[in-house]
Amino acid sequence: MSRQRYVPHFHDRVRAGRPLIGAGAGTGLSAKCAEQAGVDFIVIYNAGRFRMAGRGSMAGMMPYGNANDIVVEMSAEVLPVVSGTPVLAGVCATDPFKNIPLFLRQLKELGFAGVQNFPSVCLLDGSVRADLEATGYGFDKEVEMVRTAREQDLLTATYVRTEEEARAMAAAGADVVVAHVGLTAAGLIGATSAISIEEAAARTRAIHDAAKSVRDDVFVVCHGGPIATPDDAQEVLRRAPGTAGFLGASSMERIPAETALIDTMRRFTELSLASDIEETEVVA
Repeated sequence: MSRQRYVPHFHDRVRAGRPLIGAGAGTGLSAKCAEQAGVDFIVIYNAGRFRMAGRGSMAGMMPYGNANDIVVEMSAEVLPVVSGTPVLAGVCATDPFKNIPLFLRQLKELGFAGVQNFPSVCLLDGSVRADLEATGYGFDKEVEMVRTAREQDLLTATYVRTEEEARAMAAAGADVVVAHVGLTAAGLIGATSAISIEEAAARTRAIHDAAKSVRDDVFVVCHGGPIATPDDAQEVLRRAPGTAGFLGASSMERIPAETALIDTMRRFTELSLASDIEETEVVA
């Protein structure tokens, strides 16, 4: 489970005109289905647990549990049911009580093929982001985590929101830079508003260009905001040439689960009872 095994395969896929597809998984069943569907990589992090418990993904950014401990707990459910697809662990690189280099080695020993920066301060802005940066809990810790992961031969996928963050992660050796354009806006517990597909494509394109200006071999994929369906992702890929694929989390497991469960359960609630005459005819 090393990056040397997967990165050449990713390049072959893209050269063949096939986008890289990553899937977030909050349960073992989601991960098992993702592998069966043929995704290229799977990511698990604390937000997946909240998401599949019926809570919004942003719960993963709040102090409702230690994110790094939760992903280790989730590994016991997910890793045994995934046989060949690389699984990446969400790492909170700003955790003051974790020796990050040691933690990365532990994740590799558990069977993770790589890591992703989540929870990430890149998803915060304003005074909260400024205060975190000013007190030693900044994005630079996530960049350093990715650099260390690369040295340990771990596959890395990194959330970024800005061109500056994209350049920093590319310079640190990130294999996949994920252009995060906002919380996914669809389904029962998604964001209630999002930017347009056109704006999502423009932001993805800007992040792509920034990352590629540092390293030509980095993959840039789109994620979040209005990109909730395969058609949405296809439209962003069309409008942002060079983008290598899509990473979905809510769009890969929560929204499909909501749709399928509601539809199936509603069909059960609409069943009809046999009339007395029909019951007699059946008996006869």
